[in-house]
Amino acid sequence: MLTSEQIELFEGDAQLPAKEVLFRDPSFLENKMLPVHRWVPWIAGYSASFVNDVLAAYLPQEPEDGKNGLVLDPFAGVGTTLVQAMLNGYRTVGFEINPYAALAARVKVWVSFLDLGKFGNLISSLEIFNRRRSSLQHKAQAGVPKGFRSRIPFFSPAVQQQVVFILDFINEIEDENMRDLFRVAFGSVMVSFSNYTYEPSLGTRPGAGKPLIVNENAIAILINKLWQMFRDMEWVQTHSRPPSKQRESHQVFNANFMAAAERELPGSPVDLMITSPPYMNNYHYVRNTRPQLYWLSLVNESSELRQLEEENFGKFWQTVRNEIPVEPIFDNSKLNRLIQKLGNTRQDKGAYGGPGWANYVTSYFNDAVRFFHALKNVLKPQGVGVIVVGNSIVQGIEFKVDESLAELAENGGLIPEGIHQIRQKRVGASITQSSVRRGQKNGANLYESAIVVKKP
Repeated sequence: MLTSEQIELFEGDAQLPAKEVLFRDPSFLENKMLPVHRWVPWIAGYSASFVNDVLAAYLPQEPEDGKNGLVLDPFAGVGTTLVQAMLNGYRTVGFEINPYAALAARVKVWVSFLDLGKFGNLISSLEIFNRRRSSLQHKAQAGVPKGFRSRIPFFSPAVQQQVVFILDFINEIEDENMRDLFRVAFGSVMVSFSNYTYEPSLGTRPGAGKPLIVNENAIAILINKLWQMFRDMEWVQTHSRPPSKQRESHQVFNANFMAAAERELPGSPVDLMITSPPYMNNYHYVRNTRPQLYWLSLVNESSELRQLEEENFGKFWQTVRNEIPVEPIFDNSKLNRLIQKLGNTRQDKGAYGGPGWANYVTSYFNDAVRFFHALKNVLKPQGVGVIVVGNSIVQGIEFKVDESLAELAENGGLIPEGIHQIRQKRVGASITQSSVRRGQKNGANLYESAIVVKKP
């Protein structure tokens, strides 16, 4: 049963008055208790209530032309922006290069259009097997993904036997939408019965001081997740406000926004963009979803992972540290001086010192230039973009990413309307030599801001 507070957050009834630009703390922790949002754990993002605030501030409640506005998230993750905009009645479009996250986001935005009865019947079939599996013999078709490697066995033998059956069961589901619901459910719980754990990065359980999972009823855990999803779907379909009526009004592209935006959005000017790009903290979203990507057959070779790393916004230090010095494609004297200062630190360490990190920071802001170019092309005149991002501390040098992005947006032809600091203190990876991570005093704290830009 949902509490009144959950319903208020989920439906968006607690929206701020239109045109009042005031954003609440965007902490995504509240999403863990909200229907649909809670389906897939994700390391970062913002809350459903934050999205409500942005929608209320920048989109009309009653569209003048009778056509609901189009809301874009170019770094969709698992779909917080898209789900909340869809439930508020807006059309949505998202881009996400991670195939697992894109799959989750797509399933979630279609929650109002999926066959609840068929979903329940399939869950019941899995329940029946789980009760009888000790007396049944199943010849496994699925197996350990060919290209998947881990330091220790990802699943213990008794657990892996169940995992193989689960995957065979999923692969035999004929309805693609139902199959995707089961795939998302399995991906969301699979680490919980594995010998790995998120702390928050993916690592072995022994490395985190936890025992190996020798045996666990993995099928029962999956079933519990599936019934949670069923209840959320039922609630949305019977109690929430009607979303935009056509499923085609909600799209998620498994693609790089900078490369695919104009191709996928011809003649569809965006009214409002809400997003949070990867922070400049070298957090490796691709590697942290390796198990889901391989076990769900979303990738099959390490070369496919490398391609995702190369397409990732901002790249990763590991992918650019050994390259020749990356040249900036932006003209920002303050930012260039900071990068030069960074490149001059610990030069004796080569790619592992300042020069390698300077490549990373330069690559990050180069991608920001490309992002603003693509955004300007798809926003309608007077269209607004809201970007949530945090500052970073690299080798003891603070980069105020929010201020730099606002300047790059202006250089790219957008109008920076303001920077709203929405969290004055946050925890998280700040890369190296920060007051948060290593205790060194450099006078800098980690914070988070919302940057508002507008197309002329």
